[in-house]
Order: sequence, then structure tokens, then C-alpha cells
Amino acid sequence: MRAARLIKMVLLLQSRPSMTAAELARELEVSERTVTRDAQALSEAGVPVYADRGRAGGYRLIGGYRTRLTGLARSEAEALFLSGVPGALREMGLQDAASAARLKVSAALLPSLRDASRTAAQRFHLDAPNWFREPATPALLPAVADGVWDDRVVTARYRRGEREVERRLEPYGLVLKAGVWYLCARVVEAGSVGATGTFRTYRIDRFTAIEAGEERFARDEGFDLPGFWAEQALRFARSLLRAEVVVRLSPEGLRRLPHAVDPVSARDALERAEPDARGWATVTVRVESEDVAHTQLTALGPEAEVLAPATLRQRFAQDARRQAALYRAGAG
Repeated sequence: MRAARLIKMVLLLQSRPSMTAAELARELEVSERTVTRDAQALSEAGVPVYADRGRAGGYRLIGGYRTRLTGLARSEAEALFLSGVPGALREMGLQDAASAARLKVSAALLPSLRDASRTAAQRFHLDAPNWFREPATPALLPAVADGVWDDRVVTARYRRGEREVERRLEPYGLVLKAGVWYLCARVVEAGSVGATGTFRTYRIDRFTAIEAGEERFARDEGFDLPGFWAEQALRFARSLLRAEVVVRLSPEGLRRLPHAVDPVSARDALERAEPDARGWATVTVRVESEDVAHTQLTALGPEAEVLAPATLRQRFAQDARRQAALYRAGAG
């Protein structure tokens, strides 16, 4: 633990002209007294750490000292490519690896480029979760991530409805969608030799246990994680749309439809829309249920007229009568 901290201290000093004890303590997550002891230990080991005394003093490396400890470990190199998503790195347990990788890259850069990481962080930040939603990190996410990075077969228990199911999985990849973590994995069929199972997607917050053994799997290099996820997400979205609504939309209603209903459903409906001379078009919109359609299409107001099913049309007609009565009463 201390050796890693000492290396990190050298890399920090190598990447900047000088740092105060307070700055080093904050970066290393230790006390200023520990920083003083670590600087002394480095000096005794032959690393030329010099302490400038006084209010504006600090620590710096002298004589153009350059450490050769800048080679990236595999885990650090992989984490570096994810450094734009700090929240995800932290939740997967890769924050330390990414921090070490950034320091090593910074130490290897020319002095004029060493502020690149800071300037980039000032200009871009990814906030993955949806609005009005407090994301919760699944407790088993780090264990799942370990299996993904090490290509280890895992035994997983997860909730399926009211019961628990156990599966042996080859964990291929992680996906963070709107603050929810998913695992894309291939099922290891019982008694099979080699990988013969199908690829499936699991919500990690539904796992109740994860156990990774020593067995490693041979990754299918043809597996395309982004492509697989896009296909699964589209299939899932369409599987929820079990009912249909026929609705007549004004030009404004056509424009606002993607903001009111499922984007996949809106896209499919608008592709077949044939506006009349006034710009109105009758489309068929797939929805989860009549109740959901009632809530969604209400947002379109007078820009939409529900034609079918009859029960939903009656609900909108009742809404219109009630609303008209409210405005008549208010006008009096």
C-alpha cells in the first residue's frame, strides 16, 4: 500500500512544477504529516525530492529527475479508455487504476501538455442517470466487473419474479443505461463442452449472489457489445408495446408525437404517416396499454383525436366534456 502511494507521489511531482503538502495530502488521501514522512523516505531512497520552506513552499523534484515507472499495466490501460465516465469507474471499482493511468500518461507528456486532463475535465462531463432519479449502485457490481475484465466464468443467482434462479455465465460486457447496470453474458449450458449457450441480458441489481471460480472462458472475438445491446434494447422496447391506438394528428401533433410516446413506436408510426391537404395524418401507434396511451396522448391536447379503440375514444370524449365544463364554470 505504501509503495503504491510513494510511486503515486513521485508521478504527481513529476507532472507538476511543485505541490504543497496540503495538495499532496489531498491527492494521496493521507495527512500532511504522512506526506512529510513519505518525502523523507523517497529522499533516502535516492529520489531527489526537495522541500521548499515557507508559506509558499512545497515539494518538487530537482535536477530534471524522471522516473521510468510510467509503463501502463493492462488494467490501467483499460481503465484509461473509460476515464470519461468517472462515476462508472468508481462503481466498478476501477477508480484507482484509472487514476494511476492518468498520472502515468501525464508524467510522460511534455510540460506544455500536462494540463490536458484538467482542461478536458473542465469541458466535458458525462452524467448518465435520468433526471429525478437517484441512482443506486448494485452491491455485486464490482464482483461482476471482475468477472468481465478477467474473462472468468461466474455462477450467478438472480431474482426472476417470485423465485431465484442459478446460472453459470460467461460475462462478456457491462452496460450502463439511464443509471441502471446490465450484464451481457453467454449462458453455459449444463453438461456442455465449450460455449454453446445463448447470449442474454441481466439487470445486475437483481443478482443476489455472484461467485467467480478459476475457470476462464475463451471470448468470442466476433461478439459486438454495442451492436448486441442496441438489438436487445430495441427488441425489449417493442416487446412492451402490446396494444395499438389509431389516432389522427395535426401537423403539430405529428411533430410532438416522439415526445409523448415511446420513441420506437413514434418512429414506426411516423414512417407510415401520409398527411392530407391540411397536414393531418391518421397513424397507428403501439402502446403498452390503454391506460398508458391515455396518459401519453393527453399531452397532445387538441392536436390529437383518438379514433380507436372505442373505449379509449370515450375516455378522451369524457375528458373533453369535463374540461369544457371547468372552463365554462371559471368564465362565469
